[in-house]
Amino acid sequence: MQIKFGCHGSTWELDYDKECDYLDRIMNTVKIAGFKGIDVQVALLGRYKNQPERLKEELAKRKIELAALTVPFTWEGENESAEEKEHADYYINFLKHFSGAVMNVPSRVGPNRDHLLKRQKEIINCVNSLGKRAFENGVVASFHPASPKTSYFRIKEDYDVLFEEIDRRYVGYTPDAGHIMAGGMNPVEIIRDNLSIIKHVHFKDCSVTFKWRKMGTGDIDFPTIVETLQNYNYKGWIMVEEETDEAAQEPDKVIHDVGEYVQSHLVPITTGVRNSAK
Repeated sequence: MQIKFGCHGSTWELDYDKECDYLDRIMNTVKIAGFKGIDVQVALLGRYKNQPERLKEELAKRKIELAALTVPFTWEGENESAEEKEHADYYINFLKHFSGAVMNVPSRVGPNRDHLLKRQKEIINCVNSLGKRAFENGVVASFHPASPKTSYFRIKEDYDVLFEEIDRRYVGYTPDAGHIMAGGMNPVEIIRDNLSIIKHVHFKDCSVTFKWRKMGTGDIDFPTIVETLQNYNYKGWIMVEEETDEAAQEPDKVIHDVGEYVQSHLVPITTGVRNSAK
């Protein structure tokens, strides 16, 4: 497998807890725009939430894949609650129907950053426990940090804790280029320095002033990131997503536009061709 490009469901719905039932539309748009797969938050599964085999059939009809499911958690204590463990185990078993699909795991943003190190260690302990069970069931779990102001993993110092505490035997890392930039870091550097634990990748564009931008119009050097991953022999997915105002109004159109950027500027790098234009 070489690097494949897909789309994340957050382009259509940013609220990870809002239950929606239009995954067919998302799959159709992703296919038409030239992408190879989807990564969706579980709230977007809709009619497929309890029917993994039916989802598998619908993906096959469109010749696209389930690259990952995004399963968010709060983890308010040192250990998973019984409800959180049950929720995680349900989606570990769901993903066993999709060979190679990743369990992408973000922690929800907290109300503040009080008792920060304590909260970080609690979250990572829960991630490690989840990751071990996923590993034992043949599923790869990968942790996804984010950049909102009250996120527990937002800036370089937070990432240092993450990379120190994460159990690399069982848990991978999902770098999100946009969130890295919005946290005041250099996405190329963070990805380059942590290649050995990257199991999944998210792309969205951001300016140096920390504003979301349409892919290719911000300040993130996506070609260099792809080249870095390619040179390391990364063989996973890169999922594209948009958080711009335009995406909120016309997500299907934005994905078509971004698909053109990916096909012209990023896909050729995976075959050994580098376009000098951003």
